[in-house]
Amino acid sequence: MRPILEIKPLLENAPGKITITMHQKPDADAMGASLALYHYLLQKGHTVQVISPTNFPDFLKWMPGCDRVINFEADQAFALEALKDTRILFCLDFNTFRRTHQLAPHLEQLNCVKALIDHHQEPDPAFDYGISNTAAAATAQLIYEFIVAMGDSALINGDIARCIYAGTMTDTGSFRFASTSAAVHRMVADLMDRGLEHEPIHHSIYDNYLENRFRFIGYVLQNRFEVFYDYNTAMIAIPHKDIKRFDLKTGDTEGLVNYPLAIQGIRLAALIIGWENDVKLSFRSKGDFDVNRFARRYFQGGGHKNAAGGHSQDSLADTVERFKQAIRENKDLLK
Repeated sequence: MRPILEIKPLLENAPGKITITMHQKPDADAMGASLALYHYLLQKGHTVQVISPTNFPDFLKWMPGCDRVINFEADQAFALEALKDTRILFCLDFNTFRRTHQLAPHLEQLNCVKALIDHHQEPDPAFDYGISNTAAAATAQLIYEFIVAMGDSALINGDIARCIYAGTMTDTGSFRFASTSAAVHRMVADLMDRGLEHEPIHHSIYDNYLENRFRFIGYVLQNRFEVFYDYNTAMIAIPHKDIKRFDLKTGDTEGLVNYPLAIQGIRLAALIIGWENDVKLSFRSKGDFDVNRFARRYFQGGGHKNAAGGHSQDSLADTVERFKQAIRENKDLLK
């Protein structure tokens, strides 16, 4: 994989068709990074299309340009037509095509230049150009740095600034995680100097839920929450019937995995959700316990050292038992 800045001649020459995509069920960083790059490349004169493998949360629909994002899961024919004649494919906030779910085989078969901009560990060697910087707080931060390094900081307008801020703010836990470097604060200061108003973004993301989500959170904390003090671990396991009972939408479980980490002494938190076709797992940790390795070893997943995810084709009950066995095997590391 060649350094991402070596793609500059391809972007400076004759404008072409560029497609941007992200991981399934995109969060604010995936969507923010994609739309920031979208608005930048439009200003460079390119024809640009953003394709999401699936739907995305309602609380992200304020983002400028999201109304032009194609949902592959909802309209495959339209998305596949949009992929035709793609000259450059930008893959953001994921580093292995399987994270794009049913879109993956179509991306792998594309005969085009493939570029990666991401901050997760252990990228696949399937990209022509790219950056996979695990020290970065967010992929949105990497998009900002890419635009600046391209010599185009003057093109960072209000739409780009809002998208970059939203992605970085959420992936840093509102700037409280260890990944929040001095460079992140300098970036935000630059965006604010350019006119960014940050308060409406916080309201749009964090103050934009329906009542049923809060009823759901109270219910699962009371009924689906287990603490394993011998292993400094806490787990929330949610059956699909709870999702249906509270009529949850995409994004309504966002952030729930962080609740157990507020308990004194807890080093590993897991959120295990039984969806219709499989079981999704989210992991968060404190200190040196590496959930990226944990997710890769036990649940076909990965991510960051302190934030990762995985999945299981077993039943929810069997997946929970596998998780319990896994923490027993890692007892010494969790102390």
